[in-house]
Amino acid sequence: MIDDVQKYLAEMTVKLIGDRWKMQIIQSLMEGTKRFGELKKSLGDITQKVLTSNLRVLEEKGLVIRKVYAQIPPKVEYTLTTIGFALKPVIESMIEWGAEYRENMMLGIETLG
Repeated sequence: MIDDVQKYLAEMTVKLIGDRWKMQIIQSLMEGTKRFGELKKSLGDITQKVLTSNLRVLEEKGLVIRKVYAQIPPKVEYTLTTIGFALKPVIESMIEWGAEYRENMMLGIETLG
């Protein structure tokens, strides 16, 4: 049986990384530090506004570090924090679960309830 604390912690994790772009940003930064343009390019059809907004949230929540270099033109890099990088096994587990789920659904296997 799941207690209230466990429910809260699971919900907190989903709220932090549970939307399309945050998950993709984190996965892209798992490869290493990236400049804004590199990150945008790696994500495909994300708009600059949406990327900026999501990066701000991830930075505010302590998952991403934004480093600004005092030069002209300005150079900004984004890196996962230690806690952000600690999401790697969580994301890998979600990918594995999604692959199994998709395969079972394609095969028409019912889940046990």
